[in-house]
Amino acid sequence: MSPHKNRNLSEMPLQEFVLDGFEGGPQTQALLFALFLALYVVAVLGNLTMIVVITLDARLHSPMYFFLKNLSFLDLCYLSVIYPKALANTTSSSKVITFEGCIIQFFFFSLMGTTEAFLLAVMAYDRFVAICSPLRYPISMRPSVCARLVLGSYCGGCLNSILQTSFTFSLPFCSSNHIDHFFCDVPPLLKLACADTTINELVMFGICGLIIVGTTLVVLISYGYITGTILRMRSGGGRHKLFSTCGSHMTAVSLFYGTLFVMYAQPGAVESMEQGKVVSVFYTLVIPMLNPLIYSLRNKDVKDALWRLGQKHTAT
Repeated sequence: MSPHKNRNLSEMPLQEFVLDGFEGGPQTQALLFALFLALYVVAVLGNLTMIVVITLDARLHSPMYFFLKNLSFLDLCYLSVIYPKALANTTSSSKVITFEGCIIQFFFFSLMGTTEAFLLAVMAYDRFVAICSPLRYPISMRPSVCARLVLGSYCGGCLNSILQTSFTFSLPFCSSNHIDHFFCDVPPLLKLACADTTINELVMFGICGLIIVGTTLVVLISYGYITGTILRMRSGGGRHKLFSTCGSHMTAVSLFYGTLFVMYAQPGAVESMEQGKVVSVFYTLVIPMLNPLIYSLRNKDVKDALWRLGQKHTAT
């Protein structure tokens, strides 16, 4: 039996946690390692490719692709905060993470996740201005405004992360140091607390619910106006192009917000850890892997930019 389970945690300060991860023997862990590694590599390469292509191709130097490049950067950070440690744990008998390491991982995970929620709402607003007020678009979404919108997204993410981190890690952890998850997250950490977590749960559901509902409303209102504007267009080709571009964003938004709501904006999330692990894999690994594919395969401009970049590479 692991010495961590024998330790009386109520009699000593907590120095470390043990990330239990997914259940299963060596074969299951090896399979999980191979699966996570494959998805992680594809996600990293896809997001790096998006950043490089948008940076190098002058035709993609527009607000929409500026936001998309920031989305890829956030997804890269998201992945890097969680999966190097998760991959190491699947091949190691020691799944320890220090108390300070858990705080750092939790803070940056919360920061990146919340910032992405705000950024997706900003991207919807950008499409709203571009399609519904095209004459005002160059002024309304000038570079300084775009930079402030991205900065505001990070500030909102940082504020939520500070609140969630301070509320969560101010709790006394004395029942166990085994986290029933593969990274440090609110629901499994609350289960380890030996104090009343009602306030913490209300804070988590309240703040996360407000962020998810608020940003979702921005997206829905923006796309409501966008849909009405597109349907009034006479050009079938123009309608198809706009629906294709907006459809990519709506697909990414639906996947991201849907999984966040399941995990953080409903009380049952705290009670179902096994379901939570699967949902967490989906929004921390699968969605960051799918985002570059969604935006590139359904976007002619990105596909053309990839082709031009490939032509330059073969020419040199």
